[in-house]
Amino acid sequence: MDQAAAYTKLIKAEAKRLGFLFCGISRADFLEEEAVQLEKWLREGRHGRMQYMENHFDKRLDPRLLVEGARSVISLGLNYYTPRSQEDPEAPRISRYAYGKDYHFVIKDKLKELLFFIQSAIGEVGGRAFVDSAPVMDKAWARRSGLGWTGKNTNLINKQTGSFFFLAELVIDLELEYDNPAADHCGTCTRCIDACPTEAISAPYEIDGSKCISYFTIELKDQLPEGFHGQFENWMFGCDTCQDVCPWNRFSKPHSEPAFDPHPDLLGMKKQEWEELTEETFREVFRGSAVKRTKFSGLKRNIGFLRPNNIS
Repeated sequence: MDQAAAYTKLIKAEAKRLGFLFCGISRADFLEEEAVQLEKWLREGRHGRMQYMENHFDKRLDPRLLVEGARSVISLGLNYYTPRSQEDPEAPRISRYAYGKDYHFVIKDKLKELLFFIQSAIGEVGGRAFVDSAPVMDKAWARRSGLGWTGKNTNLINKQTGSFFFLAELVIDLELEYDNPAADHCGTCTRCIDACPTEAISAPYEIDGSKCISYFTIELKDQLPEGFHGQFENWMFGCDTCQDVCPWNRFSKPHSEPAFDPHPDLLGMKKQEWEELTEETFREVFRGSAVKRTKFSGLKRNIGFLRPNNIS
């Protein structure tokens, strides 16, 4: 076994020990195909009010501009799937990924451990950890690293585990053994396209972010557009619809990360409790949660928008 292969085996074993669902590696290079797609997506305004998507265009496409001497992108997936759901079928709904502690913190800690391990076991290795915190195209690198394929809903799908997992990267200046991209297994299926409440999946493998419920309920800070009233299917934070209908998610298995377990009160809250939500309850139930991104005022706005007469 050559040195690159030995290092790769070592890193993947440690990633597994840290609880990552899978680990794949690709050569740090310019994302040529994605450059064309990103430019077109931005030009058509499909990022809505997410102006930050226009920033650092070159860095999004080339990790060597983020890490000096970068040679490898280590892509990692961390499972967050749970079969548990909110008990009141009429209660405003939250995406599964936000049930527990904010994944940014959970994954960043694991990435720091992995980088420390690499430096301790191999020697002087430079690198940076990324979890949505910098202009890195997670799904592109995960696809190149063999973690899965880009589905028609533009989420990354893995044949063995579906799509309920977070993505993160370590970009390091070490030559490793590289994985091959996974084949596409969507076939003729269009369930995600057919089920999307706001028709945000504008075509197979194309997402109009400016129409996505996740965009509206998390990213958009302004008033929600009246034209979409009645189309949110009771989602108040995020949306899992395109994942819930995906046939590959029948293979999803419950996560084993305690930090992703929901607050004891979260899943039992009834519709009326959500509509009468106080800032004190919001702070308690969502302490350390990704839901804090939308703030109390944002969540109240979203809940109000779900009412039939749209009275906040």
